Amino acid sequence: MNIHEYQGKSILKQNGVNIQEGIAVDSVEEAIRAAHQLTKETGTKWYVIKAQIHAGGRGKGGGVKLAKGMDELKTIAGQILGMNLVTKQTGPQGKKVNKILIAQDVYYPGDHETEEFYMSILMDRESGRNVIMYSTEGGMEIEEVADKTPEMIFKEYVSPKVGLMPFQARRIAFNLGLSGIAFKNMLRFVGSLYKAYLACDASMLEINPVLKTSDEKIIAVDAKFNIDNSALFRHKDIADMRDKSEEDPAEVEASEYNLNFIKLDGNVGCMVNGAGLAMATMDMIKLAGGSPANFLDVGGTASAETVEAGFRLIMKEENVKAILVNIFGGIVRCDRVAQGVIDAYKNIGEINIPIIVRLQGTNAEIAKKMIDESGLEVESAILLREAAELVSAAVN
Repeated sequence: MNIHEYQGKSILKQNGVNIQEGIAVDSVEEAIRAAHQLTKETGTKWYVIKAQIHAGGRGKGGGVKLAKGMDELKTIAGQILGMNLVTKQTGPQGKKVNKILIAQDVYYPGDHETEEFYMSILMDRESGRNVIMYSTEGGMEIEEVADKTPEMIFKEYVSPKVGLMPFQARRIAFNLGLSGIAFKNMLRFVGSLYKAYLACDASMLEINPVLKTSDEKIIAVDAKFNIDNSALFRHKDIADMRDKSEEDPAEVEASEYNLNFIKLDGNVGCMVNGAGLAMATMDMIKLAGGSPANFLDVGGTASAETVEAGFRLIMKEENVKAILVNIFGGIVRCDRVAQGVIDAYKNIGEINIPIIVRLQGTNAEIAKKMIDESGLEVESAILLREAAELVSAAVN
């Protein structure tokens, strides 16, 4: 689950990470009040207005701007709120900005130069360890740095058995070229950042940039979190941060029925039980010359209701030219799935695209009989390859 920058920064602050202070608002009037509050609390006279959407590259798209006073703040806040922000990560359709973050200006003059770093923490599955990835080239897209100057990216692997060791934090600070007070502050920053990553069961935490201020403080100017969905039951406060308006409506609807649904670009709708079987089904469709329109795992406890809900999700996609239902009845009973197919036909209305059904396992014979006697125009298959070829023939 993704969360907004201001939400991520609240998690960081709870775990002792120094952050760029800010207040999230959804109106110009609230923005002005927030700016006055920030001035009172931090002394800042300039303000950074940041669009809050689940996508990177906001600055290049016009979603991050500096206001040098209240008049500019009022104008810029009005421009960004409600805008359709287009970045590399949103795609050409963009995302509507419903909320903005009014943040303090942290690039103030002082005795030292400011420096921007990049830092992220994520799981490296190959090594079975968390890895802290960091670079002196902060403020830039890390993909661009990796492509042009890969030697500027450092990695520190952390054993889950012993955790982040002091010598590792020191090595990070050394590689970033820090010394003196900034060096000591970076040690504390890295330790607190790793603590925050573990505390909320994040699968990815990215700060770009991490800023060394002109008075040698180390602060998080940005915060991008991805939280492991499987761990949300342990974090009700984080689960409540979910912003459904930032998610695909079909995927939101699927979650209400406990369906695992991801929209793809193909023309064959897939309904399968089990992630592994779903991946194999998609592979077979590709091998047979088709292209999956979605990933849909109805789960091991699928009922007629969830199967019908899955059909409705698939049918909403105009590019779908055929549907493949591939169910192995281990925990789930095939007759329940068959009843869901029949109910979907009756409740959705006329379905004008071919449907191929492969049911194997518990009560498979009963399920086949139910479909055969229903009078539905459904083709059945025994082998997965046979089902994929039927779908491909139907699409072509």
